[in-house]
Amino acid sequence: MPDNELTNRKHLHHDMPHWVEEGALFFITVNCAERGPKQLTRKDNASALLDAARFYHDQRKWHITLWLLMPDHFHAILSFSREAAMEDLFKHWKRYTARQLGIVWQDGFFDHRLRNTHEENAKHHYIRHNPVRKELCASPDDWPHQLRWSNGDLLVGG
Repeated sequence: MPDNELTNRKHLHHDMPHWVEEGALFFITVNCAERGPKQLTRKDNASALLDAARFYHDQRKWHITLWLLMPDHFHAILSFSREAAMEDLFKHWKRYTARQLGIVWQDGFFDHRLRNTHEENAKHHYIRHNPVRKELCASPDDWPHQLRWSNGDLLVGG
């Protein structure tokens, strides 16, 4: 693919269509600009990133079902308030974490609306087992860099 095609990529809008029900879940992936280095799972960065994600959760900008950091990207299952666009939320969150932690994020993010319980369960399993597949831990419960909604509370770690 010629370089000029990359610069003319279509900008994807992440607005929630009016017909999507309130509280719909979305599978989100956000990557660091440079893949490979362990920017997100260094102890200082991991703790600060999870705190920043929890802050938005506590402010009701999004609701975290699952948020898991990998060394150079993170996955989440989130629902959003209709008051703010996903795109704006992530732009501001990434700008804050970039300034505070020196993380260089890739532009944009990937989102996919989860349409049923089967999709939600499959993505939840995929996310939780990602560190196991990458041989970073033996069990999903061993991975410390995650937030999980359980029994009305947001828990840190496995």
